[in-house]
Amino acid sequence: MNRPDRRTFAIISHPDAGKTTLTEKLLLFGGAIHLAGEVKARGANRRARSDWMKIEQQRGISVTSSVMTFEREGITFNLLDTPGHEDFSEDTYRTLTAVDSAVMVIDAAKGIEAQTRKLFEVCRLRSVPIITFVNKVDREGRDAFALLDEIADMLALDVTPMSWPVGMGGLFEGIYDLNANRLMQPSGDSRAFEGKTASFSGLDDPKLADALSAQGLERLREEAELAVGGYGEFDPEAYRHGDLTPVYFGSALKEFGVGELIDALARFAPPPRPQPAEPAPVSPDHAGVTGFVFKVQANMDPQHRDRIAFMRLCSGKFRRGMKLTPSGSGKPIAVHSPIMFFAQDRELAEEAWPGDIIGIPNHGTLRVGDTLTEGEGIRFTGLPNFAPEILRRVALVDPTKTKQLRKALDDLSEEGVIQVFYPEIGSNWVVGVVGQLQLEVLLSRLEAEYKVAARLEPSPWDTARWIAGDDAAIKAFASINSSQLSRDRDGALVFMAKSAWEVGYVQERNPDIRFSATKER
Repeated sequence: MNRPDRRTFAIISHPDAGKTTLTEKLLLFGGAIHLAGEVKARGANRRARSDWMKIEQQRGISVTSSVMTFEREGITFNLLDTPGHEDFSEDTYRTLTAVDSAVMVIDAAKGIEAQTRKLFEVCRLRSVPIITFVNKVDREGRDAFALLDEIADMLALDVTPMSWPVGMGGLFEGIYDLNANRLMQPSGDSRAFEGKTASFSGLDDPKLADALSAQGLERLREEAELAVGGYGEFDPEAYRHGDLTPVYFGSALKEFGVGELIDALARFAPPPRPQPAEPAPVSPDHAGVTGFVFKVQANMDPQHRDRIAFMRLCSGKFRRGMKLTPSGSGKPIAVHSPIMFFAQDRELAEEAWPGDIIGIPNHGTLRVGDTLTEGEGIRFTGLPNFAPEILRRVALVDPTKTKQLRKALDDLSEEGVIQVFYPEIGSNWVVGVVGQLQLEVLLSRLEAEYKVAARLEPSPWDTARWIAGDDAAIKAFASINSSQLSRDRDGALVFMAKSAWEVGYVQERNPDIRFSATKER
C-alpha cells in the first residue's frame, strides 16, 4: 500500500534562522497559499499561516507543531512545522518521530546554533535523512566554506554543496545551481528572485561573463570549482541513511533556492519508511491500516472547543468512516470526519495513504502515544514523556473553579503541553514542564480557552521520576516516602525529588525499584 508520491518532512532550526518564512514560501511555491504574509482568517493579522495561537502571534515564534499539506508536480508533501524554541523540545521530539526526512535551516551569519544541534541529534537517533538550507545569503554572512566545514565537523556529516552563492550581502549576485548549471539572479527594486534564470554549459561557459560582474564571475569560478573538488559527490544512499547532507544556499525571504529545495525533496527524500513497533517494525506495505498519535491539539477553533488528534498513517489505505481501535482504550472508534490540513484551512479526508497526517476530532478518547489499528496487536514505540525540568504548584485566583482547572490541566497534559502530578498526600497539584516558556503558554491558555485565572507558585520539588517494581517493593517504598509520591494523569506512580542528588541517593537505597526519567505509553 506504499505510495512513492508522499514526502513527509519537518523543518528544524534554531529560533530566528528563518524557518517560519521558509515554511510560508514552501506553501506559496506549492500553491497552498497565494500571497506571502497574508492570512485569510478572521482579523487580518500579518503572520505566518502556521502560527495561529495567541501567544505565537504576540511573540512571533512557533510554540506548537503545525501540519500543512501541499502538492507540486504529482507529489504530495506533508510538512510538519516544529517549534524552534528549546522550551518546546518535547513537542518537537514527538513530531520528529512522525517524519521520514527533515530540512535543517541554518542562518548564514550564525552557522549551527545550540537548538539546531539538539534537534539534529534527535534526527540522528532515528537516522532521519537531512537536507540543509543555508538561509539569508542575501545578507552579510560567514564564508560558505566555513559553514560547510562547521556542518561536517560539528555534526559529523558528509556534505555535498548542490548550489553556490555568488557573493553574499552587498556583493550578492545570485545562486548558481551546480547540478543543473543554472544561474538564479535577483531582479527588480527588491532584489528578490523573480524567476530570472539562465542555463549554461558549465562554469567555464563564456556567456557567464554577460550575467555577472568580473569580480563575481572570478569568485564563483574559483569557489565553486574548489567546492566541487573538495567535497564528495552526492550519494543518495548515504543521504537516506542519514550520513550525508546535500546543502542548498538561498534566501527564503527573497525566494532564492525555495523551488530547488522542493525539487530536492521530491527527487531525493525517501517515501514513507518502516516505523518502529512491537512486536516488529511496521512496513508501509503492511495491508492493515495502522498509525500513531504524535500530537493532540485542543481549541484550534475556540468557538467549537474542538480537540484534534494528529495521526501519522503508517500502513494500509485509510478510508473515511472506517473503525480503528486505539491502544489506550481498546474500544473501536469510527472515524467519520478525518481532516487533512492546509495550514489553517481544513478539508475532509475521504482517503489517506502511508505518510499522510490526518486529524481525528475526538473528545479526549485519543492521546499522544496511542497506536490505532484495525484491531491488530501492534504498538508503535519511541514516543516518550520526559521527566520535567521545572515543577510548579498551581494556585487558583478563584477557588470555586477547581473543576474547571482539573479539566484544563488534564486536557493540556493530554496534548503534551505540560505534565500534571496529583500528590498522594495534600491537595496542591503540581505541573511539570521542560522549559519556562511552556509555563507562559499554560497561563495564557488557561485564561483564554478555559476562563480560569491561576498563578504559579514555587514547588518544593526539583525533578520527578516514574517508579516501577514488584508490588511488595513499591508498597514498602510508599510507606516510607508517601509525602514525596504523586500520580500522573494516567495514575502512574511518580517520585518527586528535591534534587538530582536525592534521586541518586534514593535510587541507591532502593535497588529493587526502577526510577525512570522517561515514560512510554
